[in-house]
Amino acid sequence: MTSLTPAQATALIGQVLDEVDKALVGKRAEMTLVLAGVIAGGHVLLEDMPGLGKTLAARSLAQALGLEFTRAQFTPDLLPADLTGSYIFDQTTSEFSFREGPLFTGLLLADEINRTPPKTQSALLEAMQERQVTVEGHTFLLPRPFHVLATANPIEHEGTYPLPEAQLDRFLLRLGFGYPAVDEEWDVLQRRISRRTDDITVDRVLDAQGLLAVQECAEGIHVSEAVGRYAIDLVRATRDHQDTMVGASPRGSLALLLCSRALALIEGRDYVIPEDIKRLAVPALGHRIVIRPELWLNNVAPEYVVRRVMEQVPVPDAEDAVPR
Repeated sequence: MTSLTPAQATALIGQVLDEVDKALVGKRAEMTLVLAGVIAGGHVLLEDMPGLGKTLAARSLAQALGLEFTRAQFTPDLLPADLTGSYIFDQTTSEFSFREGPLFTGLLLADEINRTPPKTQSALLEAMQERQVTVEGHTFLLPRPFHVLATANPIEHEGTYPLPEAQLDRFLLRLGFGYPAVDEEWDVLQRRISRRTDDITVDRVLDAQGLLAVQECAEGIHVSEAVGRYAIDLVRATRDHQDTMVGASPRGSLALLLCSRALALIEGRDYVIPEDIKRLAVPALGHRIVIRPELWLNNVAPEYVVRRVMEQVPVPDAEDAVPR
């Protein structure tokens, strides 16, 4: 694996975001967080209304990163073997051989993940956590790097299967894009008129080994004790909040740590500042919180709890984040 300096990694990441901008208009801030989740070595859940570019974002990011891309459309009749692969009898050799499923890729788009039953959703758990699949007692390692970008539609409930907390917890981040501004939406139309085709060309910036080198650079980003304890204080405050039945687990603290280092690298710093933690708090912790059932009718969302604890927990001085 080729090694990179932090400055080289930051420059390459900027080029990746520039390429994605060609396809996705006005969503650089959101794609920065998505890319931070990938650089942190994790998986990202994109939960938003239809037609806002979730699938386009995943495909464009895979092209810019130079990763093999596979899309799996999750449906009610999808079976676990449709994802992991299965043994097929080869008549020429009179033996069973393993045929790989769509999980054997660099970046998997799990499209509309909440449309498939829990049995098939659970097939992703081992792959997302262990980077391997087990079929008929045999374990197969997935390629490195391996990342999942999953999409979910939050407005439809008929024929859907909400993700259990155990699987939601496997995603480092959960976020949405939101509707574009007026000028951004007009920019989308103008670009389509200029291209004269639906196809969008995104140039490759990295490859699999290059992404691994960038991820290795993120491991060297400094996190001071003050900033680390600030992240822990935020997570612990979600457990004690009056509106929560279950707060974020230590995996939430790890998500803040990993993603904040990646975000610092993207921003060109070799250390994490409190603003990195605050920027990532909602997408990293919101899906790890369970609201008390009696508050559901009041539309109290986990994101509301995260924002409230951010107002209450003291923020360390910026000087305390700088390496000594």
